[in-house]
Amino acid sequence: MSDWAPKTAQAKEWFEGLRDQICAAFESIERDNGSDAAFEYTPWQREEEGNEDPGGGVQGLMKGKVFEKVGVNVSTVRGNFPKEFAANINGADPENPGFTATGISLVAHMHNPHVPAVHMNCRFLTTGKAWFGGGADLNPPIPYEEDTEEFHASMRAACMAHNPTYYDRYKKWADEYFYIPHREVHRGVGGIFCDHLECDDDAAWERNYAFIQDIGKQFLDVYPKIVRKRMATEFTPEDEAEMFEYRGRYAEFNLVYDRGTIFGLKTGGNIDAILMSLPPRATWS
Repeated sequence: MSDWAPKTAQAKEWFEGLRDQICAAFESIERDNGSDAAFEYTPWQREEEGNEDPGGGVQGLMKGKVFEKVGVNVSTVRGNFPKEFAANINGADPENPGFTATGISLVAHMHNPHVPAVHMNCRFLTTGKAWFGGGADLNPPIPYEEDTEEFHASMRAACMAHNPTYYDRYKKWADEYFYIPHREVHRGVGGIFCDHLECDDDAAWERNYAFIQDIGKQFLDVYPKIVRKRMATEFTPEDEAEMFEYRGRYAEFNLVYDRGTIFGLKTGGNIDAILMSLPPRATWS
């Protein structure tokens, strides 16, 4: 394996900067609604037997008047995959299961059913290979076509700056990935999702890194605009009930199918940070 440590450190620093910008934007929305809610940051350390430097992360969590619950986590971990899990990871060798991973993960659940929930994740991993992955997707309990188009236009812009085939390819991947087979429904209105953007050399790393950065930048630009547009919309108890039922579907996907949840649990991550994606309130009929 090449020495990707400097690149991992560079990506980690950028993910932390993106977190700070996103959290500031979300806190600004709360201030505009008369709330003093702020993110609380909780550091955590990973443990792995025989590993003197397993890494860890920081969980950021805010509960406010607009954001019922929003988590923005950054982690950087290193160690060895369990042998039975290594076979499922790109480039991992069960006989040499070492890895490093750094990334940002965000999930927001809103008080107002007319404001869409959202998910965003960007990451860089090294095993026997090195690659980026991630994306962003919109999850409205009550969809608005205008919001869907605005969000997808932003993700399309991130893609088109790098490769004209990316948007169609990664939109399709998101549509297929964020699907709940046992319910036969999609988790939301989609976005983009990509994985295994392999970095065979420094030039490939720079290209993929720039693309992942643009996903984060576009998300930071578009999502606060959608929140501000919808956050004062009047809603009924029936609207809220619809949101709670939708959240149940969201929770089912994240607990059964989500790659990030499985990865965190299999690699000894912080349980609270891993499950921060779960909604604060949900119903099942």
